[in-house]
Amino acid sequence: MIATFLSRAYGHAPLMLCLATLGWGGNTIASRLAVGEVSPMMLIFLRWGVVVAIILTLYRKEMLETLPIMRKRWLWVALMGGLGLSMFNSLFYIAGHYTTAVNLGIIQSTMPALILMGSFLVFKTRINLRQCVGLLIALLGVVAVISQGSWQKLAVLTFNMGDVLMLIACLFYSGYTLGLRGRPNVSSMVMMGFFAIFAWLATIPMLAIEAYTTGIIFPGVNGWLIIAYVAIMPSFLSQVFFMRGVDLIGPGAAGLYTNMVPVFAAILAVLSLNESFHLFHLTALILVFAGIYLFEIKK
Repeated sequence: MIATFLSRAYGHAPLMLCLATLGWGGNTIASRLAVGEVSPMMLIFLRWGVVVAIILTLYRKEMLETLPIMRKRWLWVALMGGLGLSMFNSLFYIAGHYTTAVNLGIIQSTMPALILMGSFLVFKTRINLRQCVGLLIALLGVVAVISQGSWQKLAVLTFNMGDVLMLIACLFYSGYTLGLRGRPNVSSMVMMGFFAIFAWLATIPMLAIEAYTTGIIFPGVNGWLIIAYVAIMPSFLSQVFFMRGVDLIGPGAAGLYTNMVPVFAAILAVLSLNESFHLFHLTALILVFAGIYLFEIKK
């Protein structure tokens, strides 16, 4: 019975994508907790190192069996892992040191639009008026969260280097999402293993730059707890869930679910950081889910 339930859950795209964005929402909380506990590049280096160790332990045989397939696609795998995953996470944590969480939420909410535009330009995916309306409604939900229900706050926002870095990060992950459409026919776990290896390798030169410029902060007990979370949930399980969601409904529709990230981040902040839950949180949830439903509903 449990196996049947898990099998059905793995074939349910909305569940997979909601779980993925829930993990990424928690990553926002982890990035705040990591300040002063571990430096950004050390965090990225260790998180991907843990993911590589876990997957190699569990799926080394399967990865060796698919190695001939991966050798034919090594450049694609390197770009997906080294740029799509590692660069996004690196720029995300660096940007968090220079800009506010509100600004990060605004910029991150551009990813669904970027992915949809990329789907249209690269794959000639047709986007109708109903889907555009759904996208706008979901975006309004994100704006409700980041503005905390006060439209006046949007008028006084300023942008800095952190905002530019976050926008570049969104471009990297949008490209990664589009690239998932052409992945070879291997399991998500095995594919994640190869991505993780290149993501980990890509952090080595960035860690060296951090050591030379700002210096490295090695993790203590709290730092290792943060690393354990970001390695298991947002870096591993969320990526696998998201890949499965893309397999089931395509990159354009799956990208729309990234609007859930700031919503989940706000809810988790209430639960873990003792922040207050307001009416605009509930409003945002309703708008985001309504937009996703409108985008995906069949004719």
